[in-house]
Formats: sequence, C-alpha cells, structure tokens
Amino acid sequence: MTLPRSLEEILAQADELADEFEAYEPNPEDEGNASSLVALRLAAARRTEADRALLAAVVDAREHHVSWAAIGSFLGTSGEAARQRYGQLVKH
Repeated sequence: MTLPRSLEEILAQADELADEFEAYEPNPEDEGNASSLVALRLAAARRTEADRALLAAVVDAREHHVSWAAIGSFLGTSGEAARQRYGQLVKH
C-alpha cells in the first residue's frame, strides 16, 4: 500500500479501508485479532472524520480571507505547502 499524498487521496483511501473493514468476514484463526481489527476500523473512521473536519476548517478560513501563510502555520507547515495541498479543494 502506498501512502496517499493529497487530501482527496487520503479521504479516498480512508473510505476504501473503512469499506474493507466493513466487508471483512473473520476466519476462525482470526478470532484473537478481533479487537485489533475493531481498533483499526475505528481509527480509520476517525482519521476520515478528522480529515473532513480539517478541510472544512481550511475552507472556512479561506472564506474569511485567512492567508495561506496563517493556515500553514496552524497546520505546522508553510503557507505554500498548505495552498498546494488544499488550494484545489477550496473555491476562491
């Protein structure tokens, strides 16, 4: 599995993982792993929700004319990196 690079790729991969976990049919030899699989499923769902909340916050910030530099600062990155990651997803 390759790591996703854009937010759209992250959300798509998280949705795919959630679907895989939803469709998972345990084998008898996997019984000891049930709690681990539940934890993975919950973590994937939480990550998807966090990514969506982050995107919504970026959209809101841009709608309120917050600069990419400020957004990047809050995200722990540069303004340019934030713009590259979210710019296509935000209507200007």
